[in-house]
Amino acid sequence: MARVVAFLRGINVGGYIAKKEQLQPAFSAAGFRNVATHKQSGNVIFETDETDLEARRAKIEKELRKVLGYDVAVFVRTCADLRRIVGRGTHFQLEKGTSLMVTMLPGSTHEPLPSLPLTIPKSTARVVSVYGSEVFSLTHGGGEGGLPNQFLEAKLSAKTTTRNMNVLDEIVQKYG
Repeated sequence: MARVVAFLRGINVGGYIAKKEQLQPAFSAAGFRNVATHKQSGNVIFETDETDLEARRAKIEKELRKVLGYDVAVFVRTCADLRRIVGRGTHFQLEKGTSLMVTMLPGSTHEPLPSLPLTIPKSTARVVSVYGSEVFSLTHGGGEGGLPNQFLEAKLSAKTTTRNMNVLDEIVQKYG
């Protein structure tokens, strides 16, 4: 049985509210066990015997549509994937006041980004690395945390979701 994390895009922002009490039954109905949320309901940890990541994602999106009444983009990573991502994050030198953000792409096939690093317009945030299906960005406070997601969605014409590396590290520490 694998421990897996579903990252839900746009939950509890822009009027799209989903509570833990709604998500746990939806994930259980999709056949997953030991469902928990971390920090915010957009990070859902569960266990499953299902080995196909795409099948997991499709099941979750279908159940969330039933429970919430709207579509939610879901990005699924195993705890092993998260350990790899967090390990990759240790390669970055962070200056005081800088945050490392990780944007998850829908799959390993995506439009190539221009040469990196790439400064996000009208900010000091920079996209610095692509590793598999994740893009790493450095932000510097002042509301820049959401910029990598908006910027990358526009550049790649695809839905993405972004988390602070600290949140991913906390999930790895707590769940595996």
